[in-house]
Amino acid sequence: MSWWGDSSCMPSPCFSPTAITTQPPRTVALIFNMAITIILGSQWGDEGKGKLTDILAPEAKLCARAAGGHNAGHSIVANGVSYSFHLLPSGLINPKCMNFIGSGVVFNVPQFFKELQALSDKGLEAVHDRIRVSDRVHIDLQLHIAADGLEEQELGEGKIGTTGRGIGPSYSCKAARSGIRLADVFNPKLFEQKLRRLADGYRKRYGDLFKYDVEEELAQFEEYRHKLRKYSVDGVSFMKSAQKSNTPILIEGANALMLDLDYGSYPYVTSSNTSLAGIIGGLTLDPTKITEIIGVVKAYTTRVGSGAFKTEDTGEVGTKLQEIGREWGTSTGRRRRCGWLDLVVLKYSNDINNYTALNLTKLDVLDTFETIRVATAYKIDGKEIDSYPADLDILDQCEVVYKDFPGWQTPTTNAKSFEDLPKEARAYVEFIEEYVGVKVKYIGTGPDREAMIKHV
Repeated sequence: MSWWGDSSCMPSPCFSPTAITTQPPRTVALIFNMAITIILGSQWGDEGKGKLTDILAPEAKLCARAAGGHNAGHSIVANGVSYSFHLLPSGLINPKCMNFIGSGVVFNVPQFFKELQALSDKGLEAVHDRIRVSDRVHIDLQLHIAADGLEEQELGEGKIGTTGRGIGPSYSCKAARSGIRLADVFNPKLFEQKLRRLADGYRKRYGDLFKYDVEEELAQFEEYRHKLRKYSVDGVSFMKSAQKSNTPILIEGANALMLDLDYGSYPYVTSSNTSLAGIIGGLTLDPTKITEIIGVVKAYTTRVGSGAFKTEDTGEVGTKLQEIGREWGTSTGRRRRCGWLDLVVLKYSNDINNYTALNLTKLDVLDTFETIRVATAYKIDGKEIDSYPADLDILDQCEVVYKDFPGWQTPTTNAKSFEDLPKEARAYVEFIEEYVGVKVKYIGTGPDREAMIKHV
């Protein structure tokens, strides 16, 4: 069964093969050259992935999320209207784009319906008809949210600094093989059995501190069960069909490489695989069909929550970056820690994700700085180390080696091309390219959608 020609699965004629082939040849070439494009965060998140996704979404016929949950968030402004996305793919802004939540995601049902309703209320077309969810996603329950805060309390001073949205406990249940998947929701007896077993386990662990009403959640899912059925699909078949049909696919990575469960600054990471490997596994992608892997990187560095941050500046520079860059979270409102660009981190990120291009964002935030610093190496006992260390004690001992650049001290926001940028800004970009060994293909110079230079 082909999802891409079946009118019962998506609006017609937007997704029919004939609708695509009757477009002007130039548009067809643009779309089909896209194949599979993956957008990944290369630092600790909040790099501005949503803006690039918004720019590339008109070329896509399918926009997908592979991992994570509603702990990530970004806003997109289109036609003067601001839309917030946490769980849903932002391809919903494009009325001709199907959207998909893959098997690697932890799926919060109330958030799903809340976001869909908010988008519909703002006038987006047929959002309920343009989203599908893999029946293999694990459900992020109210039970997990209740447990999340208690787990943070247990850690005390070593707490991770989670968003408190149940993501960690959801993935813990998944790894322990006790989780509840979307397919289980449609088997009421099995769903109740699993939920009660999970609730009993948390009560034994936390006693009266565990504030959770299992009967209330069971009642909620009695209502959700019927509503969810139209969105649930066999995710493997769905993605196989899309790839077999050469559907142009755009994939939004959640969080970023340095929050990856395996390769991030562990244990101060998220609970999912945010790397390229997580994208491929979460969506059952054919690696040979991937045409572009774009790493999104801020022109400086930010981080939310606890954990190592070697270039963090807690003084005047950090405060200035925070205020000019408006560095507080879409999901939580928490202020972000700020510091200079760390190329050791970016190179390490590229070593894992193998970017084909970079998107440098928020270059304009540096417009007023007289001197701009970039971390180029870490040293221990006067000797440079080869890579980003796994041992946090070793990382803590590292001395950061900086290279200083003269600031350009003139606005970059109105620049329409790379040549329009001040020569100092061009030198900054070119140094990043040379150090990492990857072309900076896109340069963000402001919050507006149009403030993006394509650097060919």
